[in-house]
Amino acid sequence: MNDVSHAKRGGQAPPPTGEGIHYAVATPPYDEPFEVLPGLFWLRLRLPLRLNHVNVWLVDDGESWTVIDTGFNTPETRAVWHAVLAGPLGGRPVSRLLMTHYHPDHCGLAGHLCERTGAVLWATHTEWLTARLLALDTTESFNAAYEAYDRAAGLPEAFIEQRRQAGNMYRKRAGPPPASYRRVVAGEEIAMGGRRFEVIIGEGHAPEMITLLSREGDLLIAADQILPRISPVVAVSPNSPECDPLQEFLDSLHRYDAIGEDCLVLPSHGRPFRNLPARLAELRYHHEERLERAVATCREPATLFEIMPALFDIEIVPGQLGFALGETYAHMNHLLRRGLVERWRGEDGAWRFRAL
Repeated sequence: MNDVSHAKRGGQAPPPTGEGIHYAVATPPYDEPFEVLPGLFWLRLRLPLRLNHVNVWLVDDGESWTVIDTGFNTPETRAVWHAVLAGPLGGRPVSRLLMTHYHPDHCGLAGHLCERTGAVLWATHTEWLTARLLALDTTESFNAAYEAYDRAAGLPEAFIEQRRQAGNMYRKRAGPPPASYRRVVAGEEIAMGGRRFEVIIGEGHAPEMITLLSREGDLLIAADQILPRISPVVAVSPNSPECDPLQEFLDSLHRYDAIGEDCLVLPSHGRPFRNLPARLAELRYHHEERLERAVATCREPATLFEIMPALFDIEIVPGQLGFALGETYAHMNHLLRRGLVERWRGEDGAWRFRAL
């Protein structure tokens, strides 16, 4: 029997009950740095999204500061940063701005803050390049790629037109990062806040995301790779519609398997927590369960747009369509590569999927 349930029996079992994560810190107010550990501060910034905040981290390096991520490029977020730089950071310079990945809630103000403070941007090559490209892209081919992606998914014409009119939303949320940067690579050690951290690259949610594990193994700055309550968005983008980011995500989770349950995990959304092994099991199970749903939905031929509602436990509102569609692409591309579904183009240009 060639289905996901059969495949899963030899793979990931359901996570154990009663052994979930343990939150380690209460939620602080927005816009006020909160000391999580000596010399390491948590700053919660608002987002105008259903996911209403992003966590950034401020690290005391003695004579200067390291800032990890920035929030959106909005007047409100700029005002918060100006207040933080003038007040809680005590007038000491920001020498380094570490950008975990290219999404605008993480690097939207990288260019602005580096220009204002003189900080050097630290990033992986792929994340810097992607952020720079998207923030500067004003070409018509950008919209053409999105339209082809939407039509292949079987979106109704009204949604296609709505997304065409919106254009490059990235540029509305993120300014371009600096034209030069300090490249970060997998496995290197970074000294920060009196600790040494190993760079572990996360994939799937972003192509080359920086996460940082302390040499002692007691602290992980996890960015969006491992979140406590929700799975990070693992999505296919219009500029690479045939890729399999879900396989990349699942493969990269193995890089965290040796980290113990006492490690404090600092996520970019939600509260710091412990018991990383339990969370890794939950994430793996979550995606296998979503794959099962997808297969069940295409017992009869179905488009990506028709499959999409089955993968989510909430109503998909217009502002979430891009995320939801990208995740649906990712799960169906993954099933296609596992040989669990087939697909073909309909006369309307949309892919149809059917379970094998």
